Amino acid sequence: MTLYGDKTPPADDRPTVQVTAVTWPDDGPATSTAPGPSEPEAGPRRPRRMRMLLAAGVTGGVFAAVAGAGAWAYAGDVPRGTSVLGAELGGRSRADADRELRAELARRAADHAKPLTVSVDGRTAEINPADVGLEVDVPATVAAAAAADAHPVSRLVGSRTVDPVVTVDVARLDEALRKVLGDQAQGMTMPAITYQGTKPKVVQPKPGLALAPERSAEVVRAGWLAGTPITVPLVETHPTTTPEELDRLVNELAKPAVAAPVTLRTTKGSVKVPPTVIAKSLRFTADKTGKLTPSVDVKRLRAALGDDLNTIEVPAKDATMSISGGRPTVTDGRPGQQLDTATLGQDLLAVLPKADGREVTGELKPTQPELTAEKLSGLGIKEQVSTFTTRFTGGLASSRSQNIATIAKDVDGTVVLPGKTFSLNGHTGERGYAQGYRDAPVILNGKLVPGVGGGTSQFTTTLFNATYYAGLEDVEHKPHSYWFDRYPAVIESTIFWPDLDFKFRNNTEYGLLIDTSYTSSTITVSIWSTKIYDSVKTEYGPRRNITTPKLIHLEPGPSCIATNGINGFTQDAFRVIKKGGAVVKREKFTWRYDAEPRYVCGPKPS
Repeated sequence: MTLYGDKTPPADDRPTVQVTAVTWPDDGPATSTAPGPSEPEAGPRRPRRMRMLLAAGVTGGVFAAVAGAGAWAYAGDVPRGTSVLGAELGGRSRADADRELRAELARRAADHAKPLTVSVDGRTAEINPADVGLEVDVPATVAAAAAADAHPVSRLVGSRTVDPVVTVDVARLDEALRKVLGDQAQGMTMPAITYQGTKPKVVQPKPGLALAPERSAEVVRAGWLAGTPITVPLVETHPTTTPEELDRLVNELAKPAVAAPVTLRTTKGSVKVPPTVIAKSLRFTADKTGKLTPSVDVKRLRAALGDDLNTIEVPAKDATMSISGGRPTVTDGRPGQQLDTATLGQDLLAVLPKADGREVTGELKPTQPELTAEKLSGLGIKEQVSTFTTRFTGGLASSRSQNIATIAKDVDGTVVLPGKTFSLNGHTGERGYAQGYRDAPVILNGKLVPGVGGGTSQFTTTLFNATYYAGLEDVEHKPHSYWFDRYPAVIESTIFWPDLDFKFRNNTEYGLLIDTSYTSSTITVSIWSTKIYDSVKTEYGPRRNITTPKLIHLEPGPSCIATNGINGFTQDAFRVIKKGGAVVKREKFTWRYDAEPRYVCGPKPS
């Protein structure tokens, strides 16, 4: 613990005490006066010169004494009789006073290092003074002692005590006190304005009780050296935005803002911004002091307008890559035009309080594709790193096969940049009728039932294996509840919108291309990039905990799908990755498959 500062004591610069001579006033000419009736007979009068000499002798002695006392009283930089923490600093130079005070602090070091007992709102804890930077500033304390007010008489016979100058790290102290307080603080209720539809909802501000860092520091500095328990007060704090100001924001902005649409005009036409869109994009944000500030969130505005922006904007198109003749081929993208959002939010905010003239002008600016042909060509996508194929039945005429082909075409040609994570749900979005998917069997609540998008799990398994054998990082996947022999055990994945997803991360320094293809009976996914590993293989452990299927009879009908049943089991699979002839990674994947019941469409035989 540092108890005090380590600044070099000041040099001895004591001033020389000077005494000013005093001239006594003249008594006037000498006269002879007869004694009064009650006075004794006087002796012969001394001549005036003799009396003056005598007076001069007496006065000189007294003055010498006074002058000597004055010189003593004003000796040194610190007034006589001045002490700090019991150390007598009076009559000393600043340098001597500095040394004396440091010596006294050294004698008290053990006491001053003892933990402080601090109470905050009824909670008590001990705080180490060194942890919060408590120390005596010696130079500042000596300066305060030297500046102590002491008139001449007080310097001769009086005394005074000067409090030490104590410093503390306010931020560290506040952090320590917050730990003592825990969750007992009664925070301010921040003002808020939100919308329910187009109706403003208001939260009124309310004061709270909280620590005030500077006030806490003042109390702790005052009580530290006393060695007694310290009570730190909580201070009532009020949000900056008052209830009156909140009401004004509601009446002058929040309500008028959604009273009518705003017209957004551009050189390529105009777009109406309806009240519902305004309500979604107009935000009232409170900072930590409770000051409420309105703004227009342009990202929310664009999202709420959706396809309406297509009438005035032209999206930029990224460069693409495909496999042609067994080699990657790049096709350049094209620039687009998009609203300049730099001032759009402020421009909208300015017209929202108005009843008339609710128009803003938007500027269209050129936008370049995120992925240019030059950038795409430099990503190191040059060779096939892995490929994986699974088989299906029914030909391309079946709904299930059509779903596999639909999702394969959606993912084909996707480029994943280095360090980025690919999400299959995020890429395709919802896979419903509107997106071209059909009804086909899906597993729901442990049994096969008709459902839109059936078959997409087979594509997911194929994609998972392609990334698995490319050595890419598995982020999220979930195998099926039952094992189907068209899939490799454990190394497979299902998908379901929106709850079950498949994600992998491109954990290489190169870009990668997902290339898909299909026939009437197969789906193939290949990963193109720069090959890093010698080989990626799977080693299986034995199957264990084998269970047999139950026989279950279901009501016959369109929703009943009969199955033969499949055994359940647990199995381990190890991904073994080699580079430079040595194993560099060995990853364990484990899954427990339930036994798929044997479903029979019909009643039990009697």
